[in-house]
Amino acid sequence: MSLLSNLKFKVVDLFAGAGGFSLAAIHAGCEVIFAVEFDKNAANTYRKNIGKIGRSKDVVVYNKDITILSAPDLANLHFPDADVCDLLLGSPPCQGFSTHRINGAGVDDPRNALIHDYFEFVKHLQPRAFLMENVPGMLWPRHKSYLDEFYRQAHANGYAVYEPQKLDARDYGVPQRRQRVFILGLREDVSAKGAEWPPAPTHSVSNEDIDAGIEPWVSCATAFEPPPENDPNDAHMNHGAELVAAFASTPHNGGSRADSGRRLQCHVEHDGHSDVYGRIDPNRPAPTMTTACINPSKGRFVHPTLNHGITARQAARIQTFPDDFVFEGGLMAAGKQIGNAVPVMLGEVLIRHVKALLSSERNVAVSSSKGRVHPIRAAE
Repeated sequence: MSLLSNLKFKVVDLFAGAGGFSLAAIHAGCEVIFAVEFDKNAANTYRKNIGKIGRSKDVVVYNKDITILSAPDLANLHFPDADVCDLLLGSPPCQGFSTHRINGAGVDDPRNALIHDYFEFVKHLQPRAFLMENVPGMLWPRHKSYLDEFYRQAHANGYAVYEPQKLDARDYGVPQRRQRVFILGLREDVSAKGAEWPPAPTHSVSNEDIDAGIEPWVSCATAFEPPPENDPNDAHMNHGAELVAAFASTPHNGGSRADSGRRLQCHVEHDGHSDVYGRIDPNRPAPTMTTACINPSKGRFVHPTLNHGITARQAARIQTFPDDFVFEGGLMAAGKQIGNAVPVMLGEVLIRHVKALLSSERNVAVSSSKGRVHPIRAAE
């Protein structure tokens, strides 16, 4: 058994949103020391949920612009003397990297550079590992300079960084098809010898994998079970009579907009975005919960059988948040927070995997002796 098996790892979460990644860390047995989140509603949600007794009641939440915070000051304040940050999490805003942005859009979006502000905290906190999440669009050639600079800074500051890994949440038990990129970095005194990254999928659609003992993908059916009593997030958009009639004409459990007979003027010459106004099929993993997941005009976000969009609670369940996690700020704000979050279950799988690596006897011995080892330069 590892020498650190009974110790709580200390975690910091940047661009923390409502706290999906932090909650995953708590479920994995970590303690969140502080978090940074600029959006007021998300920061309020974070404080009221992650700060609950039994989670990380002493967590400090900075509701500030990360570009004006002092990474050295926060490092000295929260990790004085010999205190160590074990893991730095973060999900920098992804709008500039979004694959929905066509042509050259997003190339010069200032939000892209926030991954470099993230690294300022890596440099001064010196976590034993960092794990950053973003959208697959960050891997597009048009954004190469940002990622190259991130890797340059990592190597210059003594970190081995694995190649970006595009993971699908379905493959780890989340009832949602959601692809996101995760980048893992290890401090140079952390040995990666024999380490596997990313962790092997636990779920699959392949009959061959299932026959070999892998679990099948999880359907989103349980998201539509009755909500908790007096749940403030049991709310959906109010629709006009014409739209309600269109939903009523859409077949249950996966019916599309075209099935309803409703044809929008914008689709006369272009019949794209066929998922818009479509019903979710509860027998399969749900579509990706975006920041507009409660708005049927933005995707396949209509309830499987009822004639309205999904509720914030149903979207949160698809993102594997527990029912006692309440999102602040109203329906639209809740949808944004839910869509931006790292699915809790996926985050937990990844963090447990990293924690096991950091807790290995080899790394405990190195940490205890303050020795240095040469890491595997996984990105070279």
